[in-house]
Amino acid sequence: MSRGRCTVKPVYLVLGMHRSGTSAVTRLLALAGCGLPKDLVPADDQNARGYFEPWRVAVFNSERLRAAGGAWDDPFGFPYRPLPDDETWRAQAATLLTEQFDLESAPLLKDPRLALLMPLWRPVFEGAGLSPLCVIPVRHPLDVARSLQTRDGFVGEKSILLWCAYMLAAEAYSRDLPRVFVSYDALLTDWRTQAARIEIAHGRALPGFNDTAARAIDAFLTPELRHHQAKMDLGASQVGALAASLLDWLMAAARDAAPSHVAMDAAALALKAMQDRFGALVSPLTRDLDQSRADLLYTRQLLDLERADLRAQIEALKANAR
Repeated sequence: MSRGRCTVKPVYLVLGMHRSGTSAVTRLLALAGCGLPKDLVPADDQNARGYFEPWRVAVFNSERLRAAGGAWDDPFGFPYRPLPDDETWRAQAATLLTEQFDLESAPLLKDPRLALLMPLWRPVFEGAGLSPLCVIPVRHPLDVARSLQTRDGFVGEKSILLWCAYMLAAEAYSRDLPRVFVSYDALLTDWRTQAARIEIAHGRALPGFNDTAARAIDAFLTPELRHHQAKMDLGASQVGALAASLLDWLMAAARDAAPSHVAMDAAALALKAMQDRFGALVSPLTRDLDQSRADLLYTRQLLDLERADLRAQIEALKANAR
């Protein structure tokens, strides 16, 4: 692996669809020395090893998507929907960035919603003197659909279309940035090769990669992370042709084949045609449902923080009483 030094301050961005291996990639990068945020989404029964994403940023991103009439599970969340007060949103994002990260320690930001909101966030990174380095995990959309059916009860058609929107956004909004596409299956099979590809694509060494980090990554990236493997053709889905064309392009990119962007641009136009036909029916429903989910998440996180603070106070009182 390349071990050259670089003076530009990086921010590592993990872009891509929910349930596509973004957590696994983020954990690899964190173990290799990138800086995780302060307030992480806690592990749960759907992701027992952790999400490794800042819940305050996730809440903010969800609010911004809803403000434009969408939600994280809006199949027509791409392309980006600008708002007249985006500068106010960017100011809030800048505050979150400085509160959640040590900007001098290769900050690592993962929230799948970020793929949809890159046009909002990129000026924020630039204003903080950070240069984005992107890693985009690629997982078969049927695997993603099965995972979302288990977790959220989504029908397959919605999940596949949602995968298309996120992957189109991740590709389009990182096209002029240092980036690398990483097959989720390849990551679990041979993560060292994928780590080397990340370093080569970014033109810099991972900041803390060493033998200790490698052993920790070995312990984390185990076969148990591979769930919901696809065993059927995408042609069985009404949106399968669109997803199949995207998957072919993304897997070629994950093999460093440098495919033409023509196919991605054509897919974006196909998604836009679907949005023109159905978006007005779909987006308001996803926005309203997401508001309820976000309120529950925010309340849960605040309660967890309050419980942690109370436990710390109790332990301090016990220590003083000894």
